[in-house]
Amino acid sequence: MRAAIHYVERYATSTENLRKVLRRKVARRAAPAGEAPAPHEPLIEATVARLVELGLVDDHTYAQARLASLRRKGASRVMTTARLIEKGLPRELVEATLESDETEEAEAAAAYVRRRRFGPYRSPGRGDRREREIAAMVRAGFPLGVAVAAIDAAVDPVDASASDEN
Repeated sequence: MRAAIHYVERYATSTENLRKVLRRKVARRAAPAGEAPAPHEPLIEATVARLVELGLVDDHTYAQARLASLRRKGASRVMTTARLIEKGLPRELVEATLESDETEEAEAAAAYVRRRRFGPYRSPGRGDRREREIAAMVRAGFPLGVAVAAIDAAVDPVDASASDEN
């Protein structure tokens, strides 16, 4: 129980991710002693259930917070879906959370371009890497049209001054 509380204090997590973390911890402790981790499974389930009951772990809240964080960083809808499912969230919850997302794909693409210093934010000495940058955006899950538009966009003077300060 202490390990679970310590983990939840440090990191936001989903119930399934917390189970994985606790299983790894039990396996790491049981291996040197030659014990099987299976007998500890009911204790892991009880611990996770108790933390959910106390409200310390909530998949819905976690999904919304993680979605907002990823979209601010410029993650595409496809990448966001993959990351949320990777953390053990049910597909139905992920889809419902994505439906409530108000971030346009073009906004996320603009954030991605700014963060990676692509297109209009490219350093002058880096030459023309337009095709490579578009390919990187498509691999990151952005549709081709959105990627091309983001790379070819003109720099907004407000954005340019903000990126120069970083």
